[in-house]
Amino acid sequence: MVQTAVTQVIQSLEDLEHHFGAGRSHSPSFFPEWQTDLPTILESDIAVLNQVRDRFRYQRRKGPVAEGAVNAIVISPLLGLAGFYDSPFDLRSEASISLKTTIQIEDEDGTLQPQILRGRIDFLVLQDQFWQAVIESKETTFDIEMGIPQILSYMMAAPTQQNITFGMVTNGNHFVFIKLKRGRSPEYDFSDTFSMLPQTNRLFDVLQILRRIGAIVSP
Repeated sequence: MVQTAVTQVIQSLEDLEHHFGAGRSHSPSFFPEWQTDLPTILESDIAVLNQVRDRFRYQRRKGPVAEGAVNAIVISPLLGLAGFYDSPFDLRSEASISLKTTIQIEDEDGTLQPQILRGRIDFLVLQDQFWQAVIESKETTFDIEMGIPQILSYMMAAPTQQNITFGMVTNGNHFVFIKLKRGRSPEYDFSDTFSMLPQTNRLFDVLQILRRIGAIVSP
């Protein structure tokens, strides 16, 4: 089998469609989870999220913020508030994945072999071995749209018996949620983009959606 890094093969949504037969859903009701039945933000959440926003803005005004700092300042507090550090969830960082594409390529001997893509998920939230959320973070100079094909590829590696997977990609400045429904013709769609630029703290929205995803699988 020919093994290749995901990021070398899947660099666009066109690549994703070519290798996995996936396509964006055209149904407005495909991804309601980021808009409906969102939990209420508590007063205690507001204080923490305002502190997270202020800390990030302070670091950002000095220049680009590296991925590790984004994880420490923004992602880790969000995951804690969302309850993903606690039962019934298991949190894995730098989780290795491999998945087979439908495209066969020649190996060194000229024989057609399945192409195996490998990568590492920044944060993987599991419950009973089912993937509940795939979270990818990037440095602040990274365009998160460039990370969407990568995270969708990782989401395609979820257990075969799992139909729906949620994801989030962020560079600290912006956040986008993703829903993937697998099957013979996998479908996906995105949330709005939540930005740290407005005066309104959009981390409130991000936390609500993370909690909504958690509540779907552990009501």
